[in-house]
Amino acid sequence: MINKGKEKLKNYKNLNWIIAPAEKLPVKDNLFDFYTISFGLRNTKNLKKSLAEAYRVLKPGGRFLCLEFSKIQNSNLNFMYKNYSKLIPSIGKLIVGEKQPYEYLIKSIENFINQDELLDLMISQNFEKCTYRNLSGGIVSLHSGWKIL
Repeated sequence: MINKGKEKLKNYKNLNWIIAPAEKLPVKDNLFDFYTISFGLRNTKNLKKSLAEAYRVLKPGGRFLCLEFSKIQNSNLNFMYKNYSKLIPSIGKLIVGEKQPYEYLIKSIENFINQDELLDLMISQNFEKCTYRNLSGGIVSLHSGWKIL
């Protein structure tokens, strides 16, 4: 996927690609105005370290944004989504020829913490003015927090 991203963005000469674990970024403190992560936080080995590292690399006044699969709070939508999710590995097998990555996807979504738990973790790692907004009925949510010093 990295190579596909590099190919799509090859005309932008101001990009510096860094491949590193979210828990230990090879950059100095207080470097970035924004830190964004989409559908990746649930795949880190240590959520607290990942959030602490995001905080470390943000400048004072910097904003953290995380788009991630979440917990659906509407029981009817949740029932439909859970039943649909059971089909995803079979669809993956049919279209892509592999079932296992899609089984992992469903398990990682089910095992990830809920919106309020992520909000509490952000606060525990010193982010302030933390909020989240559910999208698509809570299938995904957008979390936001600020590094204020």
